[in-house]
Amino acid sequence: MRDKVRARVQHMSLYVTALLKWLAVGALVGGVGGFVGAAFHLGVNYATNVRMTHPWVLYLLPLGGVVIAALYRLCRLEGAGTNAVIESVHFGKKVPTLLVPLIFVATVITHLCGGSAGREGAALQIGGGIGYRTGTLLHLGEKCIRDRGEKDLPLATLCGMSGVFAALFGTPLTATIFALEVISVGVLYYAGLLPCLTASLTGYYIALLMGVEPTRFTVAMPELHWPTLGLVAVLAIGCAMVSIVFCKGLHLVEHAAVRWLKDPFLRAAVGGGIIVAATLLLGTTDYNGAGMDVIQRALEGEAAAWAWLLKLAFTAVTIGCGFKGGEVVPSFFVGAAFGCVFGGLLGLPPAFAAAIGLVAVFCGAVNCPVASVILSIELFGSAGIVYFAAACALSYVLSGYCGLYSSQTILYSKLRAEFINVHTKE
Repeated sequence: MRDKVRARVQHMSLYVTALLKWLAVGALVGGVGGFVGAAFHLGVNYATNVRMTHPWVLYLLPLGGVVIAALYRLCRLEGAGTNAVIESVHFGKKVPTLLVPLIFVATVITHLCGGSAGREGAALQIGGGIGYRTGTLLHLGEKCIRDRGEKDLPLATLCGMSGVFAALFGTPLTATIFALEVISVGVLYYAGLLPCLTASLTGYYIALLMGVEPTRFTVAMPELHWPTLGLVAVLAIGCAMVSIVFCKGLHLVEHAAVRWLKDPFLRAAVGGGIIVAATLLLGTTDYNGAGMDVIQRALEGEAAAWAWLLKLAFTAVTIGCGFKGGEVVPSFFVGAAFGCVFGGLLGLPPAFAAAIGLVAVFCGAVNCPVASVILSIELFGSAGIVYFAAACALSYVLSGYCGLYSSQTILYSKLRAEFINVHTKE
């Protein structure tokens, strides 16, 4: 009897120890990630304000690209990006320490000079780097007898991704599930739920304390009716096709740029020159930077007919030619603008259709339907949850096996209950 009690106590102690360990790790990583993420957000906003106040800064974009290329060559990190973080979780590969300050500075330069990019690529890289480094300092990469030889370092990396993402966007639940879902589509790392949620909430509240406002939109949602649901389904099909074009376009331009302009300095200079010329030709800066103001207008029911395609082209040239940033906010732009225009043609309220488009294109591009549905709740509230869920389900299935991140693994078929274990297609 005494032996059974002792065994039971020892068994329970393992759970208590793990609970306390991951609460501490999540809070620590999220705290650091929240501070750095908030500083990054403020830095990008400051850079954007400088560019808007001094339009001539746009002409420095080719030079900014050359500086970014030089920094990456100096640090011997050419080609390192979000895929490196994903591979770290998959295979235990090292996340270079210099990647954190490098992507921070490079993304700020991109936004300062008017490149078309978002922030989440930097969020995942900064967060993954912080989580990985913190984990190594805490010796989480060492094998532990109690854990039967399993390593905890990938979970620390996921914590960092969640913490910084939550700090930047003010969406802690989305940040938690996105980090767990984006690595291997079809499987959630449930062991990471507690630490990632802890990191996400910690990062979120630290960002609030530092003055970072969470991203929220007010859009009227129609009552649930079958005809409206049918129109949303048609819109979702269109969004799935747009997400394919978005991913294919970005990868195609990047491969073409590397093939035809092998020197990274020349590639960055040419890409920057193209963006400057296109901006002057169009006579608007709507497609420079992240484009949050255009997203806001689309969610108010106003969007130019081809705004989504122009943003896609600007982002493809920017990222493909070596500038740094993320693709998620541009996907928001593309989805909101497309939804506003196409949904309006279908007879849907343009603002509502823009909200559907934003979430559906994001879902198709990152292959994360659960995170996408949660994103819709955190951005727009729960009133239209059925519409968003239906749109995400259709966009996920019909977008095929394309994706923004080539290291992302899709474990299960989108069409049947079958294990396939393939990487997303470029």
